Amino acid sequence: MNTPVSPTPPGPHKRLGQGEFVAMIAMLFATIALSIDAMLPALPEIAAVMTPEAPNRAQFVVGAFFLGMGLGTIFTGPLSDAFGRKRVIMWGGAVYCVAAVICFFAQSFELFLAARVLQGIGAAGPRTVSMAMVRDLYKGREMARIMSFAMMIFMLVPAAAPLIGQGVIALAGWHAIFLVYVLFCLITMSWMGVRQPETLPVADRIPLSLATMTASARDLFSRRTILVAIVIQSLTMAAMVASISSIEGIFREYYGREASFPLWFALIAGLSGFGSLINSRVVMRMGMRRVITVTYTVVLALTAVHLLLRLGTDLPPAADFAVFLAWMVCLFGMMSLTMGNLNALSMEPVGHIAGFAASMITALATVLSVVVAMPIGQAFDGTPLPLILGAAVLIALSLALMRFLKN
Repeated sequence: MNTPVSPTPPGPHKRLGQGEFVAMIAMLFATIALSIDAMLPALPEIAAVMTPEAPNRAQFVVGAFFLGMGLGTIFTGPLSDAFGRKRVIMWGGAVYCVAAVICFFAQSFELFLAARVLQGIGAAGPRTVSMAMVRDLYKGREMARIMSFAMMIFMLVPAAAPLIGQGVIALAGWHAIFLVYVLFCLITMSWMGVRQPETLPVADRIPLSLATMTASARDLFSRRTILVAIVIQSLTMAAMVASISSIEGIFREYYGREASFPLWFALIAGLSGFGSLINSRVVMRMGMRRVITVTYTVVLALTAVHLLLRLGTDLPPAADFAVFLAWMVCLFGMMSLTMGNLNALSMEPVGHIAGFAASMITALATVLSVVVAMPIGQAFDGTPLPLILGAAVLIALSLALMRFLKN
């Protein structure tokens, strides 16, 4: 990799090497993946215990966490601009752990969902401020490349998370998954606290005030590239939220593969992780906009083929499953090839308000994605068709909007 473009930030420790920095950022991102994907094997039990009259409501366990992340992200960026990156990440980790403990003891579905929202609010710190931390040190295509390497490591967690969840359920019940969340968060926060210097010098911090935030918002939302990128991110994330919400039910009810679901999910996540490797190799040569456009075009074409095969032919069960599996790999891989680049495009012109920008962009994209994805998830009828149709519409809209993401 190239030498970072920014000077070394002050701090009591030597600056982390790029390898360790990328691994640490990946672990901060992985807090999100573990919090979502380890829950998937538990959804049938959660539905049976907490909402037996409406099993599809168990999907809200996923949506509630995403909603919390979106809401929390509104505050974490401005706070990190005012008080530094590390402090906000650490406080977010503390809220995350407290919420996980509440989930562990919750007896009602309403309290459980409220705690999941709070857990998402806490996770917004590691998720959003870590992007600002990367922007403090890198920019442009180099930032996109760093994000791609982090995503490659990050993808190992969603590959393993359902297996971890299934193992914990078998040993101690699904409530114990939340104790695993606490342990993982404590390890990651300790690593960052000891090894990572603060990346935002005191002299560059922006005091927290309504006037400052208003000026930053005016600057941010006056840029067409950022507005378009937010909408595209929302649509892309919505496809992923809907997929994660529906996939366990599809494997269980349509394909009858509930027991082996964690293994298949690991395969999907593992193979889709190559998208980040591909992006890290081509983004410096092709540019971010072209990589995103080509990705949407290819995935939309494959989605159309999948839909035609499902509606127009009578596939044998094994072939049906193979086609669905391949499509899911492409859909998950789409995230690796688009989201990091969209984030980099959004952040490139606003490095002077990186924390606020990361906060607002991610908050809006996440909340909008939940709003769009929940109807698709609730339309689940025991077949993959609602998900495929919903994803096709979202990808087509994303591709259409790319023509406005020019400068």
